[in-house]
Amino acid sequence: MSWASVLAGAAAAAALSLILLVLGTGLGLAAMSPWAGEGAQAQTIGVTGIVWLALTQLAASGLGGYLAGRLRTRWRDTHVDEVHFRDTAHGLLSWAVATLFTAALLGATISGILGAGVKAASTVAGGTVAAAGAAGAAGAGAGVGAIGSAGRDAGSASMTGGGSESGLRDATGFDLGYYLDAMLRRDPAATSATSATAAGNTAAGSSMGTAGAAGSTGSSNAGLNGANPATLRTQPDVGTANLLPELSRLLMHAWRQGGTLSPEDQRQAGALVSQRTGLSQVDAERRVNELLQRARTDAQAAEARARDAADTARKAAMQAALWMFVALLIGAFTASWLATIGGRQRDQHD
Repeated sequence: MSWASVLAGAAAAAALSLILLVLGTGLGLAAMSPWAGEGAQAQTIGVTGIVWLALTQLAASGLGGYLAGRLRTRWRDTHVDEVHFRDTAHGLLSWAVATLFTAALLGATISGILGAGVKAASTVAGGTVAAAGAAGAAGAGAGVGAIGSAGRDAGSASMTGGGSESGLRDATGFDLGYYLDAMLRRDPAATSATSATAAGNTAAGSSMGTAGAAGSTGSSNAGLNGANPATLRTQPDVGTANLLPELSRLLMHAWRQGGTLSPEDQRQAGALVSQRTGLSQVDAERRVNELLQRARTDAQAAEARARDAADTARKAAMQAALWMFVALLIGAFTASWLATIGGRQRDQHD
């Protein structure tokens, strides 16, 4: 056994493997593009990567095996079958040493690259979520500002008390905050009716004089602060600070029970929504049920997409492992075969 020739062939094979893998990585990155309609498709890149891996094994293992057979010492007075076996063993050992060395080197490198990629993706995802939350809060504040200063106060109470974007998540991470916000949106029809009533009261107060105007103003203020659920209030009622936490608890309890409210909880949730939005009790309960149904549908769709993504990743990893196994077997055979050729040439030129 000539270990010097084995190590020499392994070093050459490992170096060529590294060069070709780096080149293949560069070509693959050059073929990809984050823009839609540009760059090669994922399937094309996958097939090309498998072919490139097989060619890398052919070239590197062949070079290592040939050098291991060509650089060995000549075995005099040895049967030709024994020489053939030893050359084959030299080629196989050179392939094995090169494969282990390359795997150890690339394993550490790939782990570092994947760790940096995961960290970067987490940072980008976190920044995207934060930006979306900030944009949603700004949009909500702008929409409420169009109603008036009192409406802005109520909208601020809604966003502060809800905490929906961080506090209404189920065990799978599905966010129910959007659906809570949708339940508490004010009714445009009620807004129009309230504006028309206020305009009529103002006109009537002006025709009756200063005293009538004062009475009308007092009546209007009483209407704003009253507890009539059929009209839209522009200021929160007494106890509104506890409205959002209670509604959040009702929704989370219903979500844990399969997304269905009990009759008592449904009436209570409808009363809370009616108090906040100006809808009637029946319409408020209908809105709560419809949004809960939509939340269940969206959650099921999100779960299906997650399962599809996981299954796609599983299949891709399985195919990559199987084709890598095939490529390594090709490399082992090529190294052993070319070692016999190198050994034969070594004996002919001695």
